[in-house]
Amino acid sequence: MPAVSKGDGMRGLAVFISDIRNCKSKEAEIKRINKELANIRSKFKGRDKALDGYSKKKYVCKLLFIFLLGHDIDFGHMEAVNLLSSNKYTEKQIGYLFISVLVNSNSELIRLINNAIKNDLASRNPTFMCLALHCIANVGSREMGEAFAADIPRILVAGDSMDSVKQSAALCLLRLYKASPDLVPMGEWTARVVHLLNDQHMGVVTAAVSLITCLCKKNPDDFKTCISLAVSRLSRIVSSASTDLQDYTYYFVPAPWLSVKLLRLLQCYPPPEDAAVKGRLVECLETVLNKAQEPPKSKKVQHSNAKNAILFETISLIIHYDRCPPGGGGGGGGPGSFLQHRETNLRYLALESMCTLASSEFSHEAVKTHIDTVINALKTRLPKDPSCQLKCTGLSRALSRSPVAQPFRVVRNLLTFGRTPEGRYSDPDVLKVAILAEKYAVDYSWYVDTILNLIRIAGDYVSEEVWYRVLQIVTNRDDVQGYAAKTVFEALQAPACHENMVKVGGYILGEFGNLIAGDPRSSPPVQFSLLHSKFHLCSVATRALLLSTYIKFINLFPETKATIQGVLRAGSQLRNADVELQQRAVEYLTLSSVASTDVLATVLEEMPPFPERESSILAKLKRKKGPGAASALDDGRRDASSNDINGGVEPTPSTVSTPSPSADLLGLRAAPPPAAPQAPAGAGNLLVDVSSDGPVAQPGLGPTPEEAFLSELEPPAPESPMALLADPAPAADPGPEDFGSPIPEADELLNKFVCKNNGVLFENQLLQIGVKSEFRQNLGRMYLFYGNKTSVQFQSFTPTVVHPGDLQTAQLAVQTKRVAAQVDGGAQVQQVLNIECLRDFLAPPLLSVRFRYGGAPQSLTLKLPVTINKFFQPTEMAAQDFFQRWKQLSLPQQEAQKIFKATHPMDAEVTKAKLLGFGSALLDNVDPNPENFVGAGIIQTKALQVGCLLRLEPNAQAQMYRLTLRTSKEPVSRHLCELLAQQF
Repeated sequence: MPAVSKGDGMRGLAVFISDIRNCKSKEAEIKRINKELANIRSKFKGRDKALDGYSKKKYVCKLLFIFLLGHDIDFGHMEAVNLLSSNKYTEKQIGYLFISVLVNSNSELIRLINNAIKNDLASRNPTFMCLALHCIANVGSREMGEAFAADIPRILVAGDSMDSVKQSAALCLLRLYKASPDLVPMGEWTARVVHLLNDQHMGVVTAAVSLITCLCKKNPDDFKTCISLAVSRLSRIVSSASTDLQDYTYYFVPAPWLSVKLLRLLQCYPPPEDAAVKGRLVECLETVLNKAQEPPKSKKVQHSNAKNAILFETISLIIHYDRCPPGGGGGGGGPGSFLQHRETNLRYLALESMCTLASSEFSHEAVKTHIDTVINALKTRLPKDPSCQLKCTGLSRALSRSPVAQPFRVVRNLLTFGRTPEGRYSDPDVLKVAILAEKYAVDYSWYVDTILNLIRIAGDYVSEEVWYRVLQIVTNRDDVQGYAAKTVFEALQAPACHENMVKVGGYILGEFGNLIAGDPRSSPPVQFSLLHSKFHLCSVATRALLLSTYIKFINLFPETKATIQGVLRAGSQLRNADVELQQRAVEYLTLSSVASTDVLATVLEEMPPFPERESSILAKLKRKKGPGAASALDDGRRDASSNDINGGVEPTPSTVSTPSPSADLLGLRAAPPPAAPQAPAGAGNLLVDVSSDGPVAQPGLGPTPEEAFLSELEPPAPESPMALLADPAPAADPGPEDFGSPIPEADELLNKFVCKNNGVLFENQLLQIGVKSEFRQNLGRMYLFYGNKTSVQFQSFTPTVVHPGDLQTAQLAVQTKRVAAQVDGGAQVQQVLNIECLRDFLAPPLLSVRFRYGGAPQSLTLKLPVTINKFFQPTEMAAQDFFQRWKQLSLPQQEAQKIFKATHPMDAEVTKAKLLGFGSALLDNVDPNPENFVGAGIIQTKALQVGCLLRLEPNAQAQMYRLTLRTSKEPVSRHLCELLAQQF
């Protein structure tokens, strides 16, 4: 609560707070609060005498305190607005505080508040002006921005404005610009705000730097003059003694926050062109690096934190410029000296800086000198710090490009890290180790050992790409098959064996178990017993693979036929609840009983070698980097005697589209491993399993971990800082009129996806379009799979997403990634869509697909399955809260109701599933009628949140439903009601 003077103390508020603190139970607290609310309501409604400013302030403070305790406040707002017109600071302060905390940006009182703010801004009273500016920044509504966006810059650059007002104006303008950049007009004030960097008041300079840093990211040319001023101010801070900035010195470090902000501002621009400014900046950077090596002036941790904050921001600026200041050593020496520091945070920051430095052309060699320190840190000081240890592995990978001997050390130590109790692998880490092992392996035995060790240590995170790749290499290399069989047989003897190891072992022993059968310790019965001991502990997919291994054993080892037939004949197999296992058991039993030895040997002969292809993981890197990536990928190791595990076969550049990940995980579409369960063949199986939780990336902003690591292995060519700052050229965005009308069944296809996210969106004799998507709050990521069902290549294949007319006001933001212009017959391409809901919308985007088939143009337009309920977040509510909110949304325009006949059987479980799929939370024991369904949720958009309550009343006798839905926005209520009603 705000501080008040002794003479202005509110005794009633102090007594009320004391009463609340003395309550022994939650019920007693609620009772006391309800009593106080009733008293305040009676005082505000009393007409016999008007309340004075002190009383209003006291009661508004009590309401604010009650709100902060977690209770809803639905009155008192007008009294708080009245306090804004007071000439007393304490009363005006309480009014602004109440408004900043409780008033919604869409409140009807905004206009009254704006009038009061306008009066305070015009009063020229610095205290009142600061209160008004703070309120604008805290509320930050668009209406406030429209009202004051033009006035605040004038206050900021006015010559007669007080320092405190300038500081508040700069921060307020920054808040408005971040919320609504289009409302802040650029003009003459932009040049004048740059000169605030020369202001004598450090608070004004600090606020101005924050504002300029934000503004220059979008309009860099308008603020170019800030470079010399920022360098000048930074030079004065770095070179000055602590006594020169006594009021802004933090534990012997002068103005650390301002120094960091100035260094970040300079990172928005390329190095200064003026030689004098550049020399002064280099001198500043050298001074910071030199001071980092000096003995500390204080043993307090605050001193080292402030000092190191400036150091690491300096290193970031050096990395940004991609150059080495004289004596700086590329910045590698600075953070390198902190790798063995006792402070965890400092070690982590040092590792992070060195990871970035390792990708710099000028700093890579300087950082590489610390490879021994990094690897030793994995074994010594870092085991108790998992975050530092994981960052250390990242630095190890970044330094593993050359020489060739280094990757072996890195991979060995990464595997050692995984064995420690504190070592925690994740899916990206495993993939990175697998990439390193494959990229630098020159010996197949070492590669097999490495991947099997990886499965043993981090089996939960080993993806199918990794162990499929091992099977491909072992199948293709005669010289490693016996070694692989022996190694995997020994690995399966461990008491705790991961299921991925069982999969690898089942395939390799089924194909090459005869190579180790001569040893009594690994005789055929021993191999079968070892595998079968794992059978009942595995999933259905692994058991299916093991059944395939058993039938292979009958061909390899006839002496095991009776034992295996007994397993296949067991009731647990022939009458298994899983259709796949039952079918395999029946077919394998019949095959082993009916077929002759010659037929059995022909059907179950050893798998032929896979077509020689590059690794799917490395192929992904080459596709990202283009034709020139092949030479960079080999790091100068490709020659006539290369022992690359890909067999030294130069892959032929392919122009075909990328096939489905689940159908071709290793680039082996022609011959997949037979032991893995196969989907039935047919034209309808071009689509990936969109109903599964397969290897599709989770929604979010930025690349997948695999893409990020592939970029880490092969960094792109350096770009100029200005190129990085420039906005990408927007692609041509066709309007709906360019597409034509959606197909007649577009609405029917869309309705199928209202309560689900995965499935087939469209299919005809030529094309199949599948969808797999996930939404979280106001963000979503959608994967569209286009499958060519014909044997003829699609030409000029162009899928495009466009907004219908009512979405052109930026209600949805959809970013699409381009796909290949040709789709081969039987192939499939994938398109990724990143979706952001900015405001509530009613019509979905349109998807237009155009291509040429056999020379004839083909086109269709669909409605993309993105409806407003996709951004519905379920919300749990108690019965009391539900009905209270239900009553508040009682206006006619807030409610939508629909009575309709059921088109599907009225099943309670199906109804629950549809409501949950719609996005609502189901609330139990809320409705008096247990047959009814009650739900609640919040529609998350970037601009606002819309609460939604629904009630579904089924009438089984009449086969009718009554759906009632209430929100704070009329169009949303009606639209959601229509969407949900169509599902029943």
